[in-house]
Amino acid sequence: MSRKILYIGTLASGQTSYYRYRALQRLQQDVIPFDYSGYGFKLPGMNWLGTRFPVRPLVDEINAELVAAVEKERPDAVWFDKPTQFTPETIRRVKETGAQTVCYNQDNPFGPRNDGCWHQFFRIYRMLDLHCLFRNADILRYRAWGLNTIKIQFSYDPRENYPPPAGWSDADRTREASYIGSPHEDRPQFLRALAREYNLPLTISGPRWEKALNKEDRRRYLRGGVLRDGEYRENIWKSKINLAFVTRLNEDDVAHKAFEIAACGGFLLALRSPGHEACFDEGKEAEFFSSGEECADKIRYYLEHPVEREEIARRGCERAKRSGYDNDTQLQRVLDRLDEMQTAAGGIPRA
Repeated sequence: MSRKILYIGTLASGQTSYYRYRALQRLQQDVIPFDYSGYGFKLPGMNWLGTRFPVRPLVDEINAELVAAVEKERPDAVWFDKPTQFTPETIRRVKETGAQTVCYNQDNPFGPRNDGCWHQFFRIYRMLDLHCLFRNADILRYRAWGLNTIKIQFSYDPRENYPPPAGWSDADRTREASYIGSPHEDRPQFLRALAREYNLPLTISGPRWEKALNKEDRRRYLRGGVLRDGEYRENIWKSKINLAFVTRLNEDDVAHKAFEIAACGGFLLALRSPGHEACFDEGKEAEFFSSGEECADKIRYYLEHPVEREEIARRGCERAKRSGYDNDTQLQRVLDRLDEMQTAAGGIPRA
C-alpha cells in the first residue's frame, strides 16, 4: 500500500537515515525528503551548538520550514528520524493536517548516556503516533507510558552492504583483526590490550580516534578516519576478522554494525550478548567473546583457520538475508503497522 511520506532526517550520503529514505522509495512509497543537514547555527564551526542545545531561536528556522512543507505537501505520514529539533507547536500543526507521525529513533534518550540533545524530544515524544524501538528497556518504558510502539531490528541496507564480487579470496584481505567504528566506552583500552598485551595484528578505522589513542598507537593501528558507503563496505571485505561491540550506556543489546558486517559477507566476532546470540548462531554464523582473553584466543584461532572462518561468514550472510535484518523488511513492518492503526481509527488504508 502506498502513501505520501514526508521523511525528515539527515540525508547526506553515508548516513543510515539516507539509506532508510531510499528503502521507503523501494517499498513504493511517495517519499518527499526534508533534510536536517541544511539547517544549523550559521557561524563557522558552531553547528554543534544547535545540536547540543536545540532551543529557540536556534531551531526556529527548521520548525517554520517543516510546517510550510507539511502545509504544501499534505502528506499522509510524517516520518521523524531522531526528532531532536521540533517543538510541540510544530507537532500540533502537523497533526492538525491529519498526518500520521512516526518516530524512528536508533538512539536512547532515556538511557544512562547523556547526549545532551534531547531537550525538544522530551517535550514532544508523547505527542507522536508510533515509536519504532530497538531495545527491550525502551519497549517497557514506552508501553508503561501508554504509547504506541513497534519493536524492530537494527538493519543493514542491501544496496550498500553486500558480499564481495566473485573471485574474492582470503588473499585479498589485507586487514587481520579489524575494528571500524567509534571509540565509545572502553573500546580504546580493549583494542589496545588486544594489540599490545596479546600481540595481535590490529587495524582501526573510524572517527575521533585521534584523541583516544596516543601518537605511537595511531601510527601503528589507525588506518583512515570515517569510512562511508563503498569505503566502509570494502574495508569489511578486506578484514579477515571484524570486531563489534555494544554500547552499554545506550542500553544496546546488539551492534548495528553486526548486521552490516554479516550482510557484507564479513566474519563477525562480536561481544557476547543475548541480542547477538538471538540473531546469529555462535560458532556457525558468527563468533562471540565475553573477555579480552576469549577475544584474543578466537582471533588467533580464526586467523589460522581461514576455511572455517570463510564458512562462518558465508552462513552469517545467509542468516542476515533469511531473517530479514535488512532495511526493506524492517520498514515494511512499520508501514504495515501504520495501515493497522489507520484501519483501527476508522480510516481506509491507502492503495
